[in-house]
Amino acid sequence: MIDDATRALLNTLGGVDAAPGSLDGVVVLDVTRVVAGPYCSMILADLGATVIKVENPGDPDYTRTFPPLLDRAGEEPLSGFFAQYNRNKLGVTLNLKSPDAAAVLDRLVEKADVLVENFRPGTMNRLGHGYERLRTVNPRLVYAALSGYGQTGPYRSRPAYDNSAQATGGLWSMNGPAGGPPTRVGTIIGDLAASLYGVIGVLSALRHVERTGEGQLVDVSQQDSVLTLTENAVVAYAVDGTIPEPLGNEHPFVRPYELFPCRDGFVFFGGYTDKFWRISCETFGTAADWEAHPDLHTMAARFDAEVYRTEVRPMIERWFADRTKVELEQLAGDLVPLSAVKDIGEVVEDPQIAARGMIVEAEYPGHGTLRTFGSPIKLDRTPPRTAGLAPDIGQHTADVLRDLLGFSPDDVEALRQGGTV
Repeated sequence: MIDDATRALLNTLGGVDAAPGSLDGVVVLDVTRVVAGPYCSMILADLGATVIKVENPGDPDYTRTFPPLLDRAGEEPLSGFFAQYNRNKLGVTLNLKSPDAAAVLDRLVEKADVLVENFRPGTMNRLGHGYERLRTVNPRLVYAALSGYGQTGPYRSRPAYDNSAQATGGLWSMNGPAGGPPTRVGTIIGDLAASLYGVIGVLSALRHVERTGEGQLVDVSQQDSVLTLTENAVVAYAVDGTIPEPLGNEHPFVRPYELFPCRDGFVFFGGYTDKFWRISCETFGTAADWEAHPDLHTMAARFDAEVYRTEVRPMIERWFADRTKVELEQLAGDLVPLSAVKDIGEVVEDPQIAARGMIVEAEYPGHGTLRTFGSPIKLDRTPPRTAGLAPDIGQHTADVLRDLLGFSPDDVEALRQGGTV
């Protein structure tokens, strides 16, 4: 943990004007790029940590070029993608391959509580900056390593992307239309899951540091993370030898619990319990839908695949066919699990999303206003800060090296001339 003077300095550099968060005083070195690492450290920043994003001056995070781009006359455009995952961070450049890099990195590590990296395992060791060396610089350091397959095992050295994790973690094989080929989940779920587990690991390790003064390695694999998202697949295979296949929008054993068409689109309807089924019959149908079908009054009966196909689903489709998404939600959204399937435009303008503060605005000088997602973590005493900006490349390098680490202006200029920063 940093002292009050250092905390005030870092907050000044970062332009922090929000109330201190739960992780106020925690310093995180973000030696990451793309999504899994940056999102992990951004969550920590939202929660109040001071995050210093370290980029190679000649090869910065390449998501800085990812669309959508906000143009600014005469200057490089701003990537909304990059900004979304790097808000609330200080920007420092450091070429970790430089012979002089260790002199800078070690002084950063001395000030830090956490380092997050998402290189392929072994890369930081080859650069001379692996965990075993850095823990001698700062025994309290929590070193979080996010990678495709983890720091151990026969796959550890393989390059990996999100799709690699979806493929090898089992999720890809389960997703897609019934009877069709496996289909990738429509977002980078392997990256995002690893980010979230990375945060959990870091917070757990920080608690251990508080008790013992001892840092540790947090090893998070995208493949491992995806595997934990496969619901009942592992136990179904372990118990019955069942290998899940794509089911489209259906659930493997709960019915009704899927997508249904309506007059202007689709809704999710999950009225599978006996209570919700009775309410649904009374709300959408007629007395006959309940009274004339006593054979459908139990979950066991409705779960039968043939009964569901020939009786239950046709009844629901009849209920919904002439009603719009809005009409269905107004009629039954407070009574049974029924939700309109919304495109992202509808989500961004959704009143519930607005009430939860889940779309936030940040003003980037010269670029304009950027809207991104907020934080799903709601804390009533130390709310997350979500309006911060992502840094320009190396925006705070000189300030951090001079004011935080004690380098003289001449030292900083020499490091810059030598290509180290």
